[in-house]
Amino acid sequence: MAKLVPVPSGSMVPDRDINKKPVLECVDLGISFGGLRAVEDFNIIIGPTEISGLIGPNGAGKTTVFNLLTKVYQPTQGTILLNGKDTHGMNTMQVNRAGIARTFQNIRLFDNLSVEDNVKVAMDAHMKYHMWSGIFRLPGYWREEKAAHERALDLLSLFSMEKLANIQAGALPYGAQRRLEIVRALATNPSLLLLDEPAAGMNPSETAELMENIRKVRDTLQIAVLLIEHDMSLVMNICEGICVLNFGKIIAKGTPEDIQSNPAVIEAYLGRKEGGEGA
Repeated sequence: MAKLVPVPSGSMVPDRDINKKPVLECVDLGISFGGLRAVEDFNIIIGPTEISGLIGPNGAGKTTVFNLLTKVYQPTQGTILLNGKDTHGMNTMQVNRAGIARTFQNIRLFDNLSVEDNVKVAMDAHMKYHMWSGIFRLPGYWREEKAAHERALDLLSLFSMEKLANIQAGALPYGAQRRLEIVRALATNPSLLLLDEPAAGMNPSETAELMENIRKVRDTLQIAVLLIEHDMSLVMNICEGICVLNFGKIIAKGTPEDIQSNPAVIEAYLGRKEGGEGA
C-alpha cells in the first residue's frame, strides 16, 4: 500500500500520484434540503490511482455525497472538479461520460439479459456506428459489435467471469451479481469508480475475493476507486486514504492507522462514554 503524502491544498494523496492531476477534487461541497444541511463543507482530493474510503454511521451523508458527485442531486454549494474540469451544470449522463461510474447498495442488473449484454448495454455511449448502420447491419455495425464483445470479455475476465458471458444475469449467485454490477460500471470507461457498499451481503471469502478484485481493477485499468463500506476490515485493508463523515460533515481524514486511533471517529461509531474521561 502506498504512503500518503501532503499536497499544497492540505489534503494527502498516495506518493505515486503526487505529481499527477487529481481525479477528483471537492471544494466546500454541500447540499441543503429545505432547512436541513445534509452535507456541508465536504473537501476531498483523490489521486488518479488511489483507493479511498468514505465511512461513517448510518445517516451520515455518505450516499448523498455519491449522489452529488454523480449529479443525482445538484449541489447547493461548492465545486466538484473531475480531472480538473468543473462539473457544474452537468447532468448524470454527462458526468458519467466525463469519467465517473458507480454501483448501488441495491443491485440494479437487467435480470433477463445475459451477463455479456448487461456489460455491453453500458458501452452504448461509446459505440460509433450510426442508426442506419445498426438497422441494416452494415459493416460498421459488425465492427463495433465485435469490439464490444471483446471488450466485455476482457472486463469480465478481471473477475474471472468470462465463462459466464451467456448466462442470464438473474440466474447468477448473489456474489457474482455484485461483481457483474462492478464490471458494468467499468464498461463506461471511468477514471473514478464509486462503489456503494460493494461487500453488502457477502460472506468472508467473497469479501476477501472482492478486495483482491478491487486492487486488480485499480492496477490493471489505472483508475481511482472511492468506496462506501461498513465492513471495517475491508476498508482498513484496502483503502489508502479514508474520509469519515458524521451528520454531513467530515470529522476526520487520514490513513487507516490515523482513523483507527482518532477519538472523534471512535465516538461517532461507539458513542460517548458515560462518566470518566470524555463524558
